[in-house]
Amino acid sequence: MPSSPEDITESTEPAAPADPLHSLVLHATDNGVSWITLNRPDAMNAVTWEQRERVIGLLAEASADPAVRAVVLTATGRGFCAGADLRGAPATGERVPGDVARTIRLGAQRLIAAVLDCEKPVIAAVNGTAAGIGAHLAFACDLVLAAGSAKFIEVFVRRGLVPDGGGAYLLPRLIGPQRAKELMFFGDSLPAAEAERLGLVNRVVPDEELAATARAWAQRLAEGPTRSIALTKQLVNASMDADRATAFAAEAMAQEINMTTQDANEGVASFVERRAPKYRGV
Repeated sequence: MPSSPEDITESTEPAAPADPLHSLVLHATDNGVSWITLNRPDAMNAVTWEQRERVIGLLAEASADPAVRAVVLTATGRGFCAGADLRGAPATGERVPGDVARTIRLGAQRLIAAVLDCEKPVIAAVNGTAAGIGAHLAFACDLVLAAGSAKFIEVFVRRGLVPDGGGAYLLPRLIGPQRAKELMFFGDSLPAAEAERLGLVNRVVPDEELAATARAWAQRLAEGPTRSIALTKQLVNASMDADRATAFAAEAMAQEINMTTQDANEGVASFVERRAPKYRGV
């Protein structure tokens, strides 16, 4: 498993040694799992404009590639992602009204949407501090694993800013409005164990077990009925904004679509034949 930079250099994508971006966002595909690793440990993996675009592109590629059946998003060093590093953004002229909203819409919000809309399940393996957009990047993932030393910080209020990158959308849906306001109003550091208690994290593991646990979870997903999981992801994500009639109709249609897949037929056949299913992701 790509659990370190040394492992991830064995990427299945074409080598591009002349492009430093490929060293700042490492990528490898291993047994149906796409590993995306932020690799700016000296900057606590604060994500630059170029890194953001590469992550968005890799998530889109994962959606389109039938050989990819799960995604793990992680980082190297002591930080998962310390937020956005705007120093690498394209130069612009004098700011005019609408520039900030456009930057957020086309930047941080696109990154979060890319995770939410990825057609493959995405696991966040949070190895350290996740602050600002870094925290939202983790919370947007379908499953969140955190090292015991990890912490989450809604850092915006410390800078006199409004939370962006989907924070005010994600947090109330995950932990309710009162808890979300507490985190966002005070900007206190939230230890991994407390994040797990609140429901922001699925599992906290010792630091040295994070990579192995992420591999095990990702492999289970990669061996599952990929299209069924994708449809389930869509249903759950949409359910928070839908009334019962809409949610029920979407559920019925999703099952209608799912029953056309080979994996659904395999699942039923394996049950009838009393054997373990062998899903192919189609």
